[in-house]
Amino acid sequence: MEDENKLYDGELSFRPLTLETWQDFEQLFGKTGACGGCWCMWWRLRRKEFDKQKGEGNKSAMYRIVEKGIVPGIIAYINKLPVGWCSVAPRDEFSVLDRSRILKRVDDQPVWSIVCFFVAKQYRCRGITIQLIKAAIEYAKKNGALIVEGYPVQPKKSKMPDVFAFTGFMSAFEKAGFTEIVRRSDTRPIMRYLIKN
Repeated sequence: MEDENKLYDGELSFRPLTLETWQDFEQLFGKTGACGGCWCMWWRLRRKEFDKQKGEGNKSAMYRIVEKGIVPGIIAYINKLPVGWCSVAPRDEFSVLDRSRILKRVDDQPVWSIVCFFVAKQYRCRGITIQLIKAAIEYAKKNGALIVEGYPVQPKKSKMPDVFAFTGFMSAFEKAGFTEIVRRSDTRPIMRYLIKN
C-alpha cells in the first residue's frame, strides 16, 4: 500500500493496536499522549470526564480498552518504527459524535468512523495520512464494514496548526476515495467511503 510518489524511506506497514503493539503506541504518543494528554480518548468521553483524567488517566482508559481485546485503531510503521496512528472503529464507540450538532448521524446506516490521526513530527507532510486512511478502510472491510465515515477539516486558510488537524484534511480523504455527503459547518464535512463486496 505504497504511495507512488512516496516521501519517506523504507517500507510502510500497518498493525492494529493490541496488547502486542501497546509499547509501539506508547513510543509514538510519547509523554504527552500525542497532544495534551489525550491518548486518543477525546471522541470516547464526555468533556468533563476527559478533562478530569487528562494524561495518565486517559492513557489508562485507552489501555483498558485494548486489554478487553477491543482494537481502537491502527499504527503505521516505517521499517518497524511506529510513525503514525489512525483511530478507526464502529461509530458507536465514539459517543462524542452523537452529541455533536455538526457530526451527528446522517442516517441509520451502520458505519465505521475514522476520527483521529497522529503522525510523528518528522514524518508529517509525506502522504502517510492518506496511506493510513486506505489502511483503515481495509481494516474496517476485514471486520465487516460496508461504510466508512471521516470527519475532516477543510480550513479556510491554507495553513492550519497541526494540533487542530487531528481529524485529517478533506483533501487527504478525497485522495483516498471518500465523497462528501453532508456539511453542517463551513469547515467540517462528513465524508463517506462505500466498500464494495
